[in-house]
Amino acid sequence: MWVPPEDIDPVVLHAPTRKSVGLYGAVHPEAGQLVVRREAQFEAETFLPFLIQLLRHRRRGRRMILIVDNAKWHHARYLDPWLRDHRHELILDFLPAYSPELNVVERVWKLTRRLCTHNRYFPVLEDLVNTVFGQFALWCKPNHTLHKLCAVI
Repeated sequence: MWVPPEDIDPVVLHAPTRKSVGLYGAVHPEAGQLVVRREAQFEAETFLPFLIQLLRHRRRGRRMILIVDNAKWHHARYLDPWLRDHRHELILDFLPAYSPELNVVERVWKLTRRLCTHNRYFPVLEDLVNTVFGQFALWCKPNHTLHKLCAVI
């Protein structure tokens, strides 16, 4: 049925606000272990607590090399003093520009979407979060699924 434009409620014409959840994530390809952190926005001030969280997973006496893309918060000057103080524990290694296929955590995000969100409706954002984090809980310990997914041949 055709409705004259003047009879349409303007609120209906506006697309609903698209809500999302931001996640920092890192995977240890050899062990297949995932570390994630939920954040409201991506910036150096929220990336630093994630780096601190990652250091808790570092094997004692070993340096952690974190391979990251070229997002602006990975290069922020805000991080320089902390990275300098922790250079014996953690270093950032940057991927070449425009090469997300080299970032192994992208494979984890893709598998998560396939397992948890494809062809599913979540009426409330927290339902989506609970489903995804339920999957992450399975991957927070070393596991064969992520080890195999993130194998570098």
